[in-house]
Amino acid sequence: MKIFGIAGWSGSGKTNLMVRLLPELTGMGLRVSTMKHAHHAFDVDQPGKDSYNHRQSGATEVMITSANRWALMHENRGEAEPSIDELVRHMTPVDLLLIEGFKRSPHPKLEVFRRATGKPLLALEDEHVVAVACDEAVPEVTVPVLDLNRAEAIARFVVTHCGIAIP
Repeated sequence: MKIFGIAGWSGSGKTNLMVRLLPELTGMGLRVSTMKHAHHAFDVDQPGKDSYNHRQSGATEVMITSANRWALMHENRGEAEPSIDELVRHMTPVDLLLIEGFKRSPHPKLEVFRRATGKPLLALEDEHVVAVACDEAVPEVTVPVLDLNRAEAIARFVVTHCGIAIP
């Protein structure tokens, strides 16, 4: 399974790019999964639901399942946040796993950059940034700079960089 990241500072447009890349990649016939890092407490469950009550009562894992989908929620319960490698082991193998966030992890990634965030370029410090996507010139970097508004070109770059054969 090939792994490629979409990284950048909050407000740079990572999620927007991800949702535009997915139809491009799946349209090429690829099976694609995603992993998203959240920097805050999040909950996919709802108070009052049975599964929420199971977790609140102490369950380490709760699986919810139906004919359409299933989801597994795991409570860390004070343990360290798992590494990307540990998390990837829980994923079903696909052609490409796109990871949003985890900007400090050592996997190949494209940086979504916007000067308006006021944050520095990750590419200047991180050798794992293999390209930058921006809507303006970024002369400070030596990696390829891709037009943030051209998802199809970015998708082709990802596929080529990962060495994925298109079915």
